[in-house]
Amino acid sequence: MKSSYPFFRKVRFSLFLIMTNSLILINANAQDYKVSTVVKNLNFPWSIAFLPNNDMLITERSGNLRLVSDGKLLEEKVTGLPDIYVSGPAGLFDVVLDPNFVKNKKLYISYSAGTPSNNYVEVISATLQGMSLQQTQVIFQGSSRNTPHHHGARMTFLPDNTLLITAGDGFNFRDQAQSLESLLGKVLRINTDGSIPKDNPFIGQANARAEIYTYGHRNPQAILVSKAKQVWLHEHGPKGGDELNLIKPGLNYGWPAITYGEDYSGAIISPFKEAQGMEQPVTYWVPSIAPAGMTEYQGTMFPQWQGNLFVAALAGKSVRRLSLENNNVVEQETMLGDRNQRLRDIRTGPDGYIYVLTDSIEGELLKISPVQ
Repeated sequence: MKSSYPFFRKVRFSLFLIMTNSLILINANAQDYKVSTVVKNLNFPWSIAFLPNNDMLITERSGNLRLVSDGKLLEEKVTGLPDIYVSGPAGLFDVVLDPNFVKNKKLYISYSAGTPSNNYVEVISATLQGMSLQQTQVIFQGSSRNTPHHHGARMTFLPDNTLLITAGDGFNFRDQAQSLESLLGKVLRINTDGSIPKDNPFIGQANARAEIYTYGHRNPQAILVSKAKQVWLHEHGPKGGDELNLIKPGLNYGWPAITYGEDYSGAIISPFKEAQGMEQPVTYWVPSIAPAGMTEYQGTMFPQWQGNLFVAALAGKSVRRLSLENNNVVEQETMLGDRNQRLRDIRTGPDGYIYVLTDSIEGELLKISPVQ
């Protein structure tokens, strides 16, 4: 079975796919929405942040921070970024605004730093002054690896204004996802000045890094805090086994001790899909869709989608709309599959529209809006 299904208006059909231990309806019903292109000529865009004046900041993995103003991509680039290690999937990653951005103009940017033999996730804080980053400060540096793969590097704020950062397992270092002495394969929690919150779950525990919030992750490519103040995360599995997880502090999410995927060679990574003391995903994808960005819809343009999760998919070349009840996925719809584009990020704009970044050297910013 293919991992994406074409979307046709006026056509209705339903499919069943085994995911977790139950049948979940994939309902590819036509919706009253349209897709338009806002801007083009983005170089592997990675993340979107909406400014209070409705302008947008967009990171390009190649190392540029771009500004979209009044629906146009400015040729001038935002200056003041640090040195960035760019190689394959490594480069400039996420950008998020401080919860008090209106007053302090602060934002946070994640990227890969270092060299081919010694690189790591790094996060800076900075103030945005016009088209320049000022008062730049490194507030986080992850564990070292010698591969450009599996950085994670997504960020979100908890209600207490502490910052969560996802850290991938570095691809060749998957066993470190189970080690509390390493920052690889983790969700991490810090204060905005780089200090460590005193109530982190492993504070004071011997042979454990105090930054760790959860562990046992492979390559978490999205994290968000829902309206209900729950933390949702998804991560890439290997060959199959992409996971959607509900994150709670101190818990072990299993990788690589348990997994629903297998090695790219076909070899068995683990014979176990579950184990005592390790969390099960809310849902998972086999075959892999390579989930990227994610948003919880709480806008006004699509009232029928309130509370749904939307997941951008790279290998799946689609958007997956997940309808939830009691923290379970009860329906999944495939959207934008007819476009045949790798999709990197998806966000709900302050205007209620849904914005999507395509993953390409000639990337686009797309807008999903209702059909009038």
